[in-house]
Amino acid sequence: MRPVRKPVRAKIGHNLRCNQGCRNKTCWKHRMTVPAPTPTPIRIISSMATKALLVDLARLYEAQAPEYTLQIESVGGVDAAKRVQAGEAFDCVVLASNAIDSLMQADKLVPGSRVDLVHSSVAVAVPAGTPCPDIASEAALKQAVLQASHIGYSTGPSGVELLKQFERWGIAEQVKDKLVQAQPGIPVGALLAQGQVTLGFQQLSEMMGVVGITVLGPLPEAVQITTTFSGSIAATCVQAQAVQALLRFWASEATAPTKLRHGLKAA
Repeated sequence: MRPVRKPVRAKIGHNLRCNQGCRNKTCWKHRMTVPAPTPTPIRIISSMATKALLVDLARLYEAQAPEYTLQIESVGGVDAAKRVQAGEAFDCVVLASNAIDSLMQADKLVPGSRVDLVHSSVAVAVPAGTPCPDIASEAALKQAVLQASHIGYSTGPSGVELLKQFERWGIAEQVKDKLVQAQPGIPVGALLAQGQVTLGFQQLSEMMGVVGITVLGPLPEAVQITTTFSGSIAATCVQAQAVQALLRFWASEATAPTKLRHGLKAA
């Protein structure tokens, strides 16, 4: 005798009942998964001074707003400003506040969208394993600069202010042949670690975690160089409300501990 086959209509009937809220987990329809919606990208450009910080802040924001994914590109501040000035498409720009103001005046950022995020101070470092000069006072720091064989500084706002300080001290001519400016996107810490300079100045946030250097500490209070970094909505942005919500979160108290871990103070 041939085995009796089950009626085909039983499967059909079961599949039809699926449309009425079937709870049978073995049903083929219930094994089909609905793909999660693709997060909407928010494209951000920033300077190197906030690179590490923004990576952590992005994780915090994406955890509470999974409908967005933050695509952050960190380059030298001068290059970042040039790209925004040239009209390259971004949603958000995070740079030193003076650069943000200049771009806003040039209509490259949405008027009134600037949000101050952090205050950044300048630190002094030397190659690891070399003598640590005294920088506790303004006079001691000046002496350390005069005794250094090569001095590294950045292309960013801290570098500009450092050169002005040398002028105020009246030593600009004495040290000009010892100055080594890091190329855009290259941290001064790298020059120190490679032995290209013996004394380096840059934002503390960029010095932290660099292998092969010893951070002596911040500049003395009398000559400290503080830069405010701000975020703004790019003129090319097509999702201004989303960026506004992002900047509001990044400026909130919830992000203050993360900023401190990166050597930055909440603005």
